[in-house]
Amino acid sequence: MKFTHGGRFYRLYVYLQCANELAHLEMVSTIIHQLTRNMTIEQIKEAGFETYFVDHTAGVYPQAAAGFPFDALSFQSKGDAITDLVEDMAAEQKARTTYDNILRMVDDPDVIDPIRFLREREVAHFQRFGEALRIVQDNLDCKNFYAFNPEFDK
Repeated sequence: MKFTHGGRFYRLYVYLQCANELAHLEMVSTIIHQLTRNMTIEQIKEAGFETYFVDHTAGVYPQAAAGFPFDALSFQSKGDAITDLVEDMAAEQKARTTYDNILRMVDDPDVIDPIRFLREREVAHFQRFGEALRIVQDNLDCKNFYAFNPEFDK
């Protein structure tokens, strides 16, 4: 099997994972909405939420906990299947760590249960990306697959 077959598999797999990741964003956004939709102005101020409220009211605006807004710079893509899969695996581990940190801080079962579910999915995604990486590596026509970019250098 030539690399291009593995490349097609890799691309299809990544597209399917993207849909799954959007579902994660939807779940987290729903949790945030449910936790903030009925806050009073006093509660907003007490929680340190006022600067967010001024810009977004109680709307869900995707941003990091440190306040950095989500943008396309969050996506990593080099056009090299091996590089991209390793980056995907790292992203899954970073997300798992974030969920671990959330679980350390919350005591609301309505938050804990879906966050545990999402954490489990990150572990599964990490494993699937690892399998995709192995398939890509196994299907290269070169003994040293780090010597060139298999997506570009034929």
